[in-house]
Amino acid sequence: MTALFGPTDAIERARALRDAGASGVFTFEGPHDVFAPLTLASTVDGLDLMTNVAIAFPRNPIHLAHQAIDHQLLSNGRFTLGLGTQIRTQIEKRFGADFDKPVKRMTELVAALRAIFEAWTTGERLDFRGEFYRHTLMTPTFTPSAIPHGPPPIFVGALGPQLTRATARVADGLLVMPFGSKRFLHEVTMTGVRDGLAAAGRELSEFAVVPEIIVSVGDDDAAHAPARRLLAFYGSTPAYRPVLELHGWGDLQPELNALSKQGRWQDMAGLIDDEMLHTIAACGSPADVAAHIKGRVDGVSDRICLYQPGPIAVESLAEIVDALNR
Repeated sequence: MTALFGPTDAIERARALRDAGASGVFTFEGPHDVFAPLTLASTVDGLDLMTNVAIAFPRNPIHLAHQAIDHQLLSNGRFTLGLGTQIRTQIEKRFGADFDKPVKRMTELVAALRAIFEAWTTGERLDFRGEFYRHTLMTPTFTPSAIPHGPPPIFVGALGPQLTRATARVADGLLVMPFGSKRFLHEVTMTGVRDGLAAAGRELSEFAVVPEIIVSVGDDDAAHAPARRLLAFYGSTPAYRPVLELHGWGDLQPELNALSKQGRWQDMAGLIDDEMLHTIAACGSPADVAAHIKGRVDGVSDRICLYQPGPIAVESLAEIVDALNR
């Protein structure tokens, strides 16, 4: 799967990506609404659709449930609801919402969604009472008339061990954050997944793990400048320090954070050296990118999301897909 960047060309881009071999498209919570491009892309047959991710806490479970069911209907059962927590600063200062107890809040939100879907599909009374969410009324007026494909899967994006374990306990799949590495995926993320599944008495075969990987295609350093800027942005966030620490780069995080507060974005990118770039991102020719991806996700997943710091030429994307399929 790979990204749609906005609503204005969503149909055309979705069709071009499908023809290039992409199995699906996803959106992220950026400068545009996360659902609108998928509404348009649902008119393109043969593509899975996913939010990767819709920021959960500023939204009410009823809102999310209606959006999810409507996109499941529009796509004829090809939609996945991907949710994320974001970080405290963004939730409290940009969205003006609460962020306290994020792991417990996300776990409860998933349970609330399941209760709403259950009421809609079975006709049973809605009676969900939690610490953060309370839903005790659902009349026929507000119930979807038909859900022929059933509710969509619920995936959660996670990096930290607590949320990773909780996701494996309660969700249908894990969206692995793009700021990562092969070592972090296998040693840290998958350990948390197995622990969470074991606690819930679930098998790995019942759970989807979908790594998202930053991809940069090009044969010179200038082509990878957007990827360096993206890694610097992610690396400045304290939540991503564990990835850097695993590789011995932990001291870089506070340095990047200090520069970000000064607005020195170009200086931040200059601190991302080649080793870090090629450890976290898949860079080079389409064949190089495919080889990095295969080596990173081998034994974990046969489904990945390509994160493009900037739009990749459709021809290059087709070459990556062909190489992955081989």
